[in-house]
Amino acid sequence: MARGKPETGRKAPAFHLESTAGDWSLAAALGAPLVLYFYPRDNTPGCTTEGRAFAANHAKFRAAGATIVGVSPDSIESHRKFRQKFDFPFELLSDPERRVCELYDVIREKSLYGRKFLGVERSTFLIDARGVLRQEWRKVKVDGHAEAVLAAVKAL
Repeated sequence: MARGKPETGRKAPAFHLESTAGDWSLAAALGAPLVLYFYPRDNTPGCTTEGRAFAANHAKFRAAGATIVGVSPDSIESHRKFRQKFDFPFELLSDPERRVCELYDVIREKSLYGRKFLGVERSTFLIDARGVLRQEWRKVKVDGHAEAVLAAVKAL
């Protein structure tokens, strides 16, 4: 895997990870727009709300030709339970070693109850059918985010 921050207008960094449906690679996903969203953790309030918003708009994303996948450091087993519990119609990718999170530059210092730690900053990347990064959202606020990403997909 190449290093360096992804840049809008350039090829998105290639990767492969295990998904809730088996092996998944960016190369295999090309041919259609891809919404790649990184989130901190399964079954937490913000991550659940974000996943449910993408799920609620899934048919509209599909109608626009786009695929959605979520990525977090959680295990595949955790992802399977999370996906099933909320009936997410898209795959979740497991990045326990945070290699892809680092590749996409979404690991940030965070603070919780005064304790500092490194974690995933909620971020979304829109990659076109040719694998070019078209738009990125960092420090995502969940409310209205899925709809903003859908508007960007439709504008491709």
